[in-house]
Amino acid sequence: MRAILKAYGVKDRKVWVADSFEGLPPPSVDVLADKGDILHQVSFNAVSLEKVKSNFEKYRLLDSQVEFLKGWFKDTLPKAPIRNLALMRLDGDMYQSTKDALVNLYPKLSPGGYVIIDDYAWEACRQAVADFQKKEGIREEITMVDNNGAYWRRAWIS
Repeated sequence: MRAILKAYGVKDRKVWVADSFEGLPPPSVDVLADKGDILHQVSFNAVSLEKVKSNFEKYRLLDSQVEFLKGWFKDTLPKAPIRNLALMRLDGDMYQSTKDALVNLYPKLSPGGYVIIDDYAWEACRQAVADFQKKEGIREEITMVDNNGAYWRRAWIS
């Protein structure tokens, strides 16, 4: 996303990178959909903040238009200084992480903006999306983009 903004000379937008940079959180004991999850135990999900910044720098994309929020979504997103979003790309893997991202970021998504869910094929993630959409009365059609991810476009306000 940062490369797209740079290529088109867009200087009035930011790319927010929210991640623990430590892998996935342990499953919440009170969330049935995350019960028994073992993804939080594997190390390939953990990429350090330093490595991510290094990758941005490698392509000359690390600048003031990139902001990092380090920590669990439940801790960082409620107080994140994000005001407006045009695009949300969520990679929460688990029910609770996906729900935390949707609850805290969707109200900031502009009408006509897009929500991309990387892990929609995962049952826990799909359930979090379904529960959120039902609670919020969201009826936009979800479109699969491949075997794993999906998106929808937020309705324009009439």
